[in-house]
Amino acid sequence: MKKILFLLITGLTASVSHSQEISDAVRYAQDNLTGTARFRAMSGAFGAVGGDLSSMSVNPAGSAIFSNNQTGISFSNQNIKNNSNYFGTQTSEKENSFILNQAGAVFVFHDHNPSNNWKKIAIGVTYENTNNFDNSIASVGTNPTNSIDKYFLAYANGIPLSTITNVPYRDQFYDEQQAYFGYKGFVINPVTDTDNNNQYISNVPAGGNYYHENEVYTSGYNSKLSFNIATSYKDRIYLGANLNVHITDYRRSSSFYEDNSNPLEANPTISNLRFNNDLYTYGNGFSFQLGAIAKVTESFRLGLAYESNTWYEMNDEVSQSLYTTTQAINGPEDYANVNPNIVNVYDSYTLQTPGKTTFSAAYVFGKSGLISVDYAIKDYGNTKYKPTDDAGFRGVNNDISNQLTSNGELRVGAEYKIKQLSLRGGYRYEGSPYKDGTTIGDTNSYSGGLGYNFGGTKLDLAYSYLERKSNQGFFATGFTDGANITSKLNNVTLTLLFEL
Repeated sequence: MKKILFLLITGLTASVSHSQEISDAVRYAQDNLTGTARFRAMSGAFGAVGGDLSSMSVNPAGSAIFSNNQTGISFSNQNIKNNSNYFGTQTSEKENSFILNQAGAVFVFHDHNPSNNWKKIAIGVTYENTNNFDNSIASVGTNPTNSIDKYFLAYANGIPLSTITNVPYRDQFYDEQQAYFGYKGFVINPVTDTDNNNQYISNVPAGGNYYHENEVYTSGYNSKLSFNIATSYKDRIYLGANLNVHITDYRRSSSFYEDNSNPLEANPTISNLRFNNDLYTYGNGFSFQLGAIAKVTESFRLGLAYESNTWYEMNDEVSQSLYTTTQAINGPEDYANVNPNIVNVYDSYTLQTPGKTTFSAAYVFGKSGLISVDYAIKDYGNTKYKPTDDAGFRGVNNDISNQLTSNGELRVGAEYKIKQLSLRGGYRYEGSPYKDGTTIGDTNSYSGGLGYNFGGTKLDLAYSYLERKSNQGFFATGFTDGANITSKLNNVTLTLLFEL
């Protein structure tokens, strides 16, 4: 697959392959509900409503609904709790973060010429933190059957022993490096000690009941900077377009621990180990959006919006280490520290995430309030790594097509105004991007909030609750057992708006 550019620690060049996973593609294809407090309080159901800085992220025609110039900034406090169940053992972990959630401005230019049917042009720019990656998950329990030895065996079988022992780590491909860790850490043994041996066996004592701890810490963000232009025709038809620049910065540190109390053997076997993996992914991308809103009547509106594929140029950096303890009957403990102190920096690659189509309807009760419904469709099976002629990418793209599916997202929002006070509520449902419906489950979210109009200044507050279940393997290859995770996310957003 990709070739290594340089090794940050050693400064030497080499070529290796790097294992891409479907979960990586889904991470950048999914967006959490973010935006202004009003937008979040109504669960993002703004495709036919417009008139909000974050409405442009759904339908770019929404900026033409504005009557006056507006600028605003939003801050959020996010608290996520992950409840893990690994073979009956319950574990909980929490993470709290404070972020700049959204900022933007819209400038409206009116044409007062009565003979011109194009009444206004709106130009806007917005920044959205579309996904906050700050999270921590801890899973603990006893696996009755499987050990991590299956991970190293899956990579090692088929690789000559001479490659593992004679080729420096910095010159090995990714699968060879995983075999290197297993062999050097005494987790696996070659069937024979000949250089052409390419079959390996486990050095973990049989018997099951392997105690596992898996800790995963992530940080970073996906963000989107949008440049918007929109216009209105007779104040009945609104058309708009966005050009979007996407930025991603993601760090993931995982530490897997295993020990067992199975009977010792005459030859030293693994009694415990710790396998550490650190991933840093960064890059930027581009997409565009087109949208329209139609006033069917003064009260009833329809909206249609299309968001293109996002084309990311991505970079990966990976470092790993393994620490093991071996012991034989009546023998002392021996320790192996396999830490090359090398960061593998790979060639950049392209990730194409799927586009989205949104259908919207809204009914506005004069100045008293509104009800709005959005339904969006996204086909995750169209996610692709490129170049597609790369054999490794071709394989993972086939897996993506086979495992991911098209899903729907329903957003419902309502607002009721009592003079300067606005009361808001919403509901959001998003189906699983996976065909099995369990690797990442469906999303259910509830939201509410209020706002107060001081005249030239508006202050909005929103609270949202989201729950999602998932079951992703600790590792994508060989040892694919994982915990059942229930994630509960609480978010409070505060927005300050100024009419200019």
